[in-house]
Amino acid sequence: MTAGRLNGPTEKCGVVGVSLDGRDAARPLYYALYALQHRGQESAGIVTHDGFQQYDHVGMGLVGDAFGPGDLEDLRGSCGIGHARYPTAGSVDSACAQPFSVSFKSGSLGLSHNGNLVNTDEVRADIEAQGHAFTSDGDTEVIAHDLARNLLDGDLIRAVRRTMNRVHGSYALTIMHDDTVVGLRDPEGNRPLCIGELEDGYVLASESAAIDTLDGDLLRDVRPGELVVLEPDGQGFETYQLVERENTAHCFFEHVYFARPDSVIDGSLVYEVRRGLGRKLWEESGIDSDVVMPVPDSGRAFASGYAEAAQDDGADVEFAEGLMKNRYVGRTFIMPTQDERERAVRLKLNPIRSTVEGKTVTLIDDSIVRGTTSTQLVELLQEAGAKAVHVRIGAPPIVAPCYMGINMASREELIAADGSVEDIRDTIDVDSLSYLSIDAVAETLGEHRQDLCLGCVTGEYPYDIEGETTDREVNRPVIGDRDGEPAHADD
Repeated sequence: MTAGRLNGPTEKCGVVGVSLDGRDAARPLYYALYALQHRGQESAGIVTHDGFQQYDHVGMGLVGDAFGPGDLEDLRGSCGIGHARYPTAGSVDSACAQPFSVSFKSGSLGLSHNGNLVNTDEVRADIEAQGHAFTSDGDTEVIAHDLARNLLDGDLIRAVRRTMNRVHGSYALTIMHDDTVVGLRDPEGNRPLCIGELEDGYVLASESAAIDTLDGDLLRDVRPGELVVLEPDGQGFETYQLVERENTAHCFFEHVYFARPDSVIDGSLVYEVRRGLGRKLWEESGIDSDVVMPVPDSGRAFASGYAEAAQDDGADVEFAEGLMKNRYVGRTFIMPTQDERERAVRLKLNPIRSTVEGKTVTLIDDSIVRGTTSTQLVELLQEAGAKAVHVRIGAPPIVAPCYMGINMASREELIAADGSVEDIRDTIDVDSLSYLSIDAVAETLGEHRQDLCLGCVTGEYPYDIEGETTDREVNRPVIGDRDGEPAHADD
């Protein structure tokens, strides 16, 4: 594949799709988006279809802000898709809010996208050369226009296959073509997508927590390169294995940071994975201290596993909450300026002095990106009277940017990009610092290293990205049936 420059918005979002038997889809989609709110807080939207026409509503802000009184009642029909977005580059406005909707002579199309293409410019230029005009600078619109063009032939399966051959990168999509809802996962399975059964239909979602919210049962993950077609009125679904790759490229950072701990992704409960990573962290770099405490919230499961492993080894250590979180402050990880990130840390976390004062503390976190948050947290603990502060990180050092949809930072901003562990220890001013090894991550996830996307911790990517190193052969043939019949079907 040939990669273009990554100058459009990348998406780290939540997607959902439902097909129900006679019940309006809008409210279940709304509830599912609430369950996926952690995946995107910038905008939200829903598209439905009642068998005759398509209805859509998108708005800025959180799910509760994007939909006002009466909006859900206007979204008629028993099938639909939804999207919760956070932008990591490009436009931060309603032009890139999703689902993206388009009408064309073969019908209507709605598309929700989680991920990031690596050849956006190339495909956009080709479509523009054929006379199409774009309304946004996002790669989602590129996918939508390419798919709409292919749908002019009238065959949904063939159209999706052609678009998969054309676009490259990471994507989990929920698509509505007229009153048919489909889900599609990229050939490497970089972004998560799963399918669940409801009492009166089926649901596709980025995470199983959304299925739980709808009182449904998780059936399984959508396989990499697989298309899932929900039958109208929630009567079942068919699956088509359109593309197969020798290796997957599952994003390990979903387990480390982004996904909800109560979600199951690629067969693993995120909470238990994080506890397992914490146990590995003790095995690799455990240190005696009075207290083991997490950075809330994503550090909590790591710290629990670390403390449990320490106690199993006979260490006299207490697991305690030493930092109180203000839940009304957003993620410092995605705040746009350095000044806002620094200010937000003090707004967001406050030490519990009785847990910290006069004690040696091991602080467990999931990652260090820029180092700003870690430095301020250490200062808070030192000001609260900690005798010593040791930091343990439940992931390897982040040395390179993510091109697949997680806005970690540029290389220049990443503290580990050109700094040793000892340099970082000095910068954040702690008594000791250790990270988890890549092998420990792979072992805990039960995956081979070559089946994980580790670009942010190795600098080697599973996709052909201009100016970056590729760690595997990326030009593989498409494998799938030629006639559009199901490769296998589930009901």
